[in-house]
Amino acid sequence: MTDADKFLYGDRSGVNNPLAQADWATKKLVWVPSEKLGFEAGSVKEEHGDECLVELTDSGKKVKVNKDDIQKMNPPKFNKVEDMAELTCLNEASVLHNLKERYYSGLIYTYSGLFCVVINPYKYLPIYTDEIVNMYKGKKRHEMPPHIYAITDTAYRSMMQDREDQSILCTGESGAGKTENTKKVIQYLAHVASSFKSKKDQGELEKQLLQANPILEAFGNAKTVKNDNSSRFGKFIRINFDVNGYIVGANIETYLLEKSRAVRQAKEERSFHIFYYMLTGAGDKLRSELCLEDYSKYRFLSNGNMTIPGQQDKDLFIETMDAFQIMGIPEEERIGLLKVVSAVLQLGNMTFKKERHTDQAAMPDDTAAQKVCHLLSINVTEFSRAILSPRIKVGRDYVQKAQTQEQAEFAVEALAKASYERMFRWLVMRINKALDKTKRQGASFIGILDIAGFEIFELNSFEQLCINYTNEKLQQLFNHTMFILEQEEYQREGIEWSFIDFGLDLQPCIDLIEKPNGPPGILALLDEECWFPKATDKTFVDKVVQEQGSNSKFQKPKKLKDDVDFCIIHYAGKVDYKANEWLMKNMDPLNECVANLLNQSADKFTADLWRDMDRIVGLDKVAGMSDSMHGAFKTRKGMFRTVGQLYKEQLGNLMATLRNTNPNFVRCIIPNHEKKAGKLESHLVLDQLRCNGVLEGIRICRQGFPNRIVFQEFRQRYEILTPNAIPKGFMDGKQACVLMVKALELDPNLYRIGQSKVFFRAGVLAHLEEERDMKITDVIISFQAWCRGYVARKAFAKRQQQLTAMKVIQRNCAAYLKLRNWQWWRLFTKVKPLLQVTRQEEEMVAKEEELIKVKERQLQAEEHLKDLESKQQQLAAEKLALQEQLQAETELCAEAEEMRSRLATRKQELEEILHEMESRLEEEEERVTQMQTERKKMQQNITDLEQQLDEEEAARQKLQMEKVTTDAKLKKQEEDIMVLDDQNNKLNKEKKQMEERISEFTTNLAEEEEKSKSLQKLKNKHEAMITDLEDRLRREEKSRQELEKNRRKLEGDSTELHDQIAELQAQIAELRAQLEKKEEELQAALTRIEEEAAAKNMAQKKIRELEAQISEMQEDLELERQARSKAEKHRRDLGEELEALKTELEDTLDSTAAQQELRTKRETEVTQLKRNLEEETKLHEQQMADMRHKHNQVFDELNEQLEQSKRNKVSVDKAKQSLESELNELQIELKTLTQGKGDSEHRRKKAESQVQELQVKCGESERQRQELAEKMAKMQTELENVNCLLSEAEGKNIKSSKDISATESQLQDAQELLQEETRQKLSLSTRLRQMEEEQNNLREMLEEEEESKKNVEKQVSTLQTQLTEMKKKLEQEALNLEGAEEGRKKYQRELDSVTQQLEEKSSAYDKLDKTKTRIQQELDDLILDQDHLRQMVTSLEKKQRKFDQMLAEEKTISTQYAEERDKAEAEAREKETKALTLARELETMTDLKDELDRANKLLKAEMEDLVSSKDDVGKSVHELERSKRAMEQQLEEMRVQLEELEDELQATEDAKLRLEVNMQAMKAQFDRDLQARDEQGEEKRKQLVKRVREMELELEDERRQRTQALSSRKKLEMDLAELELQIDAANKGRDEALKQLKKLQAQMKELMRELEELRLSRDEAVNGAKETERKLKAMEADVLHFQEELATAERLKKQTQTERDELQEEINSSNTKNSQLTDEKRRLEARISQLEEELEEEQINTEMANDRLKRTTLQTEQLNTELAAERSSSQRLEGARSQLDRQNKELKLKLQELEGTIKSKYKSSITTLEAKIAQLEEQLDIESKERHQASRLARRTEKKLKEVLLQVEDERRNTDQYKDQVEKTNSRMRQLKRQLEEAEEEVTRSNAYRRKLQRELDDAMESADMMNREVSTLKTKLRRDLPFNMRRTMNRTGLESDEEVEVTAEASEPAAE
Repeated sequence: MTDADKFLYGDRSGVNNPLAQADWATKKLVWVPSEKLGFEAGSVKEEHGDECLVELTDSGKKVKVNKDDIQKMNPPKFNKVEDMAELTCLNEASVLHNLKERYYSGLIYTYSGLFCVVINPYKYLPIYTDEIVNMYKGKKRHEMPPHIYAITDTAYRSMMQDREDQSILCTGESGAGKTENTKKVIQYLAHVASSFKSKKDQGELEKQLLQANPILEAFGNAKTVKNDNSSRFGKFIRINFDVNGYIVGANIETYLLEKSRAVRQAKEERSFHIFYYMLTGAGDKLRSELCLEDYSKYRFLSNGNMTIPGQQDKDLFIETMDAFQIMGIPEEERIGLLKVVSAVLQLGNMTFKKERHTDQAAMPDDTAAQKVCHLLSINVTEFSRAILSPRIKVGRDYVQKAQTQEQAEFAVEALAKASYERMFRWLVMRINKALDKTKRQGASFIGILDIAGFEIFELNSFEQLCINYTNEKLQQLFNHTMFILEQEEYQREGIEWSFIDFGLDLQPCIDLIEKPNGPPGILALLDEECWFPKATDKTFVDKVVQEQGSNSKFQKPKKLKDDVDFCIIHYAGKVDYKANEWLMKNMDPLNECVANLLNQSADKFTADLWRDMDRIVGLDKVAGMSDSMHGAFKTRKGMFRTVGQLYKEQLGNLMATLRNTNPNFVRCIIPNHEKKAGKLESHLVLDQLRCNGVLEGIRICRQGFPNRIVFQEFRQRYEILTPNAIPKGFMDGKQACVLMVKALELDPNLYRIGQSKVFFRAGVLAHLEEERDMKITDVIISFQAWCRGYVARKAFAKRQQQLTAMKVIQRNCAAYLKLRNWQWWRLFTKVKPLLQVTRQEEEMVAKEEELIKVKERQLQAEEHLKDLESKQQQLAAEKLALQEQLQAETELCAEAEEMRSRLATRKQELEEILHEMESRLEEEEERVTQMQTERKKMQQNITDLEQQLDEEEAARQKLQMEKVTTDAKLKKQEEDIMVLDDQNNKLNKEKKQMEERISEFTTNLAEEEEKSKSLQKLKNKHEAMITDLEDRLRREEKSRQELEKNRRKLEGDSTELHDQIAELQAQIAELRAQLEKKEEELQAALTRIEEEAAAKNMAQKKIRELEAQISEMQEDLELERQARSKAEKHRRDLGEELEALKTELEDTLDSTAAQQELRTKRETEVTQLKRNLEEETKLHEQQMADMRHKHNQVFDELNEQLEQSKRNKVSVDKAKQSLESELNELQIELKTLTQGKGDSEHRRKKAESQVQELQVKCGESERQRQELAEKMAKMQTELENVNCLLSEAEGKNIKSSKDISATESQLQDAQELLQEETRQKLSLSTRLRQMEEEQNNLREMLEEEEESKKNVEKQVSTLQTQLTEMKKKLEQEALNLEGAEEGRKKYQRELDSVTQQLEEKSSAYDKLDKTKTRIQQELDDLILDQDHLRQMVTSLEKKQRKFDQMLAEEKTISTQYAEERDKAEAEAREKETKALTLARELETMTDLKDELDRANKLLKAEMEDLVSSKDDVGKSVHELERSKRAMEQQLEEMRVQLEELEDELQATEDAKLRLEVNMQAMKAQFDRDLQARDEQGEEKRKQLVKRVREMELELEDERRQRTQALSSRKKLEMDLAELELQIDAANKGRDEALKQLKKLQAQMKELMRELEELRLSRDEAVNGAKETERKLKAMEADVLHFQEELATAERLKKQTQTERDELQEEINSSNTKNSQLTDEKRRLEARISQLEEELEEEQINTEMANDRLKRTTLQTEQLNTELAAERSSSQRLEGARSQLDRQNKELKLKLQELEGTIKSKYKSSITTLEAKIAQLEEQLDIESKERHQASRLARRTEKKLKEVLLQVEDERRNTDQYKDQVEKTNSRMRQLKRQLEEAEEEVTRSNAYRRKLQRELDDAMESADMMNREVSTLKTKLRRDLPFNMRRTMNRTGLESDEEVEVTAEASEPAAE
């Protein structure tokens, strides 16, 4: 393994370690939170409720931890995993552990889903060489280990393949390695996408791209505490690529430069690198040119000459200068840059002091200022004057204002920061210019974002808000893209999944910062505060708290105000912000005078830097900087934009580009603040993971299905858990997985099965791994046990064989020893070899010869046989081969025939397709030719258009140049004119005043003339009206007479109605009395019922308690009797055993000491048995005590239930009292209704008395009377119905009161809900009534306004009469010619006043009309709202009913669930008790078995002893064998019983486990259903509350509108008064206006000339616009044509692609026979490729055309705006001219008419006519008043009737509701009774079951006793049967046998294993 492989692949040898896997499985390893290490590994030992006892693995300490704080640990196979999304337990601890393990083993890159997490190694790693670049080149992400190269390569490949723009987002803290990783990305792209082989130019581009970084680092990076090369700005590097994937150019955008670092730095930090590079690296010539000094002399370098270890500033200065040269920046610009840098340093050396007697600042030493001015090429005196006393514009004059010392220092610092920032911006622009010089078009780009990560400091300011705002937006982008990819995979796999946009989770926080309005966000409020004068940071904070105080993501500070102003809850955590100098930072103010000086600098570079002066906020604009804490700044001509706005725009553009790209995320992490390699601080890393959004991504992962496994792997790995689930034979992977998952009994919410994978939620795979490990351990243990047993058995058999062999050898040896000295044996041994010695040799030779021959024959035969066998094998093989060939050939023949038939059909189909394709090809060729011709035409059109565009652009450029020149001239002229303007302002003001007066006079004159005309017309109308009115008078007199007759009739009818009403009132009083009596009876009956019910309940309780006590006592009695009988039986048995033992003892008294020992042993056994008996009795007593305890608990629970029922009864009583109170309220409402009736009757009388005067309303009144009579009858019937309902309700109440005593607490809750809803209804009804009252008030207001209108009309008439009188006077004065002129003047004056009054009255009249219409509209709106409210009330009632139904259903379901749960619990208890009994039985049986085994072993030992001893062998052996067989039979029976018991136990345990699982599932489902229902209920309640709030808001809005209307009325009255004053002033100004008329006429002539000139220019512009419009239309038509052609081409392309695919499939099927088809396919493919190329060319052309179109549209829009402006100006001028003409004409006419009217004489005819008109009008007014009063009264009566009807309807609804409530209570009562009965039945069942269990226990005890007896009898028999010798040997070998028993027991244990 190479060095690079160590840091890329690492060592994962310990991953598959079986020991680690076993350790993880057995110890239950988990993660526990730790203060030092973040998380520590530990194993769970005990669990106590919510707490767990955990033993830490490292230290061995035991710690108590809450269950919620524990996090699961992943299996060891997931250690050092490359992608953390694969972790089955996705939690913080696992992520941190994985990163830590990888970091310690040298692996700094790790994937986390879409993220690539990078941890700074703080050392050089050999993983960035060219070899590694080539390794990653063209490889997929999953093929190679994690690396930044892998991410860049995937971005590059996806850009090339998908033609989609890419972006790589690098974020992280300072010092985490963002810039280094961006460098590596650029290095990789420069290596992969370079095209230096073809052209030299592009090789330079790659160099420039790499050299741009050192320049930006020199000017934008600095040393901080965390990082030696920290970039103090964010950048977005955009690298453009062409179609072939070569780099074309690049562009850099920067964000948030930390310009304050140029002025001041913190401890142990440096300013920007360029200052130090320049001061150390500059030569002598440069130093003198730049006026450079020593480090210590510069105030802005706070920490002097700070060096960075391992970095030479001099060398780096040379490198930056070389980089400038490579970038192509000339030397002049370089020196200009360095001059600005030096000037920034010199600005810090400028010192200021206060003067003696004033606060004014002075500059004692101006050497630094002289240096600054020398470097920037500006005048020293002007510069010092601009800083110390700048010019300020006050109004329109410029004044020099003296600055204080603080202000001067602030101005200098602001200037230094601004100049450095502008220089940096210029540098970035220059680099972009150098990188974009190639002419090739970029097809797509890769963007690299290097920006600061989320920051949470102790003091967070405006910069941190901006950074955190960007990170919120970036995290939102990540959430959105990440889960879109996840959900795309879910859709591909066909999983059920509802789409979730997790990007919306961060939207509230983003809205809090950036929202423009409703309510405005923090940035918007900051901008708003910047516009206000005297605004401070405090006012800004107050406004933020006021606007956003209710926001969920905003918090008021918990710390002191000095530290924090407000808090924002970001996704990474809560951040406290301090708003010190935020307004200043947002405004970024500058000294405008100094900026102007720099703009006019002699140095071209500095002047170019300060070119844009429009958007500067001047320090001179600050009104009271010291007072308002640098608060408000006025902007220059609306052009100024704040820092927040600019940054928001920048960020918006960045996010738009990022959204259009495919993002790739890199998260850089700093491991420690000490910059040490190999050290990782857990808490620091966790905070960064939280801030970087890695944990947020994990949170989103948890929402979905993060773990996924392919079907094959899932089956292979986990089939061991479901051995019998999958049947034998082949099965599809998906089906097999479905069967496996079903067998595993997983919750369906925990998994999804897709098309190729199984998806799991987090933690499920770890659970399966645990189960798998347990299964494997079980299998291995059983296998080991079998192996050990097999080995032991084999060894035993071997030992047995050895024993038999030894016995045989012993026997042979013994025989030899016996025969050895026997003489005959010796003789035999000597004689035996002498027998047939001579013959033997010959026979032997003969035999040997025969043997040789036979062997030769045998060999030959064997060889022959071998040959034959080989031949046979060959033949058999050939035969098999031939058979196989035959079968294959037959199959091939069949297949060939099938293929032939298929091919024949296919051939026909293909021929048909070929014909079709040929026809299509011909058509397509024709189309292509058409397209080519059209394309040529289009190209010609495009060239023409391009020429036109070029011409237009040239013209536009000329115009712009002219515009620039004219602007410059205009500026100069404006400066000249400024002085003249100040002089001419006064004249202009006077002129304007005069013009206004003239216009007012002319309008007044015109109005007066119009009024005189209207008066004449009115006179004629009045004359005609008088005659009509006289006729009407006569008719009305007749109608009055008829009305009087009708009135008399109506009075008679009314008296009759009064009598009827009195009778009804008497009836109502009687009914009330009856009601009161019934209520008293009801209350008495209720009290009796309650007392009886209470007594009954008490008696029932006592009876139940006594019955329960009796039953318990009886059961206890029975149990004690049984126990006594058992004890007596046991005592008898023991007595019998004792007697037997005594007899034995008496028999063996004469025996030896051995027998005495035996006797002691027997006595010890007896004592042991007695002890066992005592223990069993104790156990029995304990069980009895437990049972009694349980019984007492059950009894206590029942008592508690009874107490609860008592409480429920109390609550029911309370509910009854509330119902009674509601009854009382209803009675009160009835009283109010009767009173309302009386009032309505009084009003009706008044209405009838007034109706008699009217003729028209007579018939209507009669109808009303009839309707009233009908309504009265209805009311009577309704009253009767109500009485009936009340009586029924009383009966139901009596019934319900009987049932109420047994109800539970549920009733109370339901009634409380009902009460709340009824209160809501009542409140809504009261609101309705209020609305109606307001409506009535508004109507009355209308009527009053109508009356006021009539009064105004009367005043008009009086004024007219005054006019007539004045006319008479004028006529009298006209007779006197001498006083004609004086009379005329007076008349004119009086006329003016009258006309003014008339105008005022008419205007007031118009206003009143408008108000009337508006109020009517409001009335209509109110009526609509009222209807809407009623509908809402009805819908709410319906919903309430539905809600009640839902409640009832839910309660029934909950009761069912409770019953099921109780049953399940009862069954579980039964099973548990059975299991316990069986376990006890098992234990007893095992004890018996052990005793029998011991006895057996003793017997075996005795047998062996007996065998060895040869005394009385036969008898004892037979007896022992018999006893042995008997014992073995008993043993086998006992074993069988034991096995059966064990099987039963296992079955019961399995059943118990299943029951527990089912119980848990049932509980979970029940809880879920309950939660869902609760949530639904809460949602419904919230909706209702929302609606109520909306209604309240609407009411408040209406009230506000009403108050606004009143205020507007008052304003109108004020305006009237002001208008009167203005008219007086206008009369005075009229005389002056006449003088100025002549002047205006002269000006009019000049304006007319200008108008004519403007018309000519307008006509020219219109013609030009028409031409451009025509061109535009032609272009649009061309574009549409292009789009259509494109669409057709795309369709053709798709068709050809589909056809190509079909052809390829057909060619694959027909291999070699269809060569013609392949040729045609090649032709088609070539044709398709041509078409595709043409299509691409056309697409490029269309894009070019679209761009040109956009340009033309922009130009046309500009032209249109200019045209519109010119048109509007010309229209204004024309309107002004026409108005002036009209005014002239009207003035002349008015003068003539006035003269005519004075001469004419109106005499007595007018006066008489006017008197008649006045009389008639007075009569009309009186009659109209009477009619209005009558109509008002009628309306009021109708309103009151409606109110009464509404109240009756409300009462009906309430009664219906009460009925429903009573029915519901009845149903609930029944349900509760059933539940009580069921509970009692369950109690009885449980008691019976308990007794049954007791009986079973007793039976088991009896069986155990029986077994003990049998054992004792067996022992006695054995003892009796054994002879004396046996006992003696037993006594001898007692100890030995005991030892052997122990040995055998030890040997049997491994075998059992």
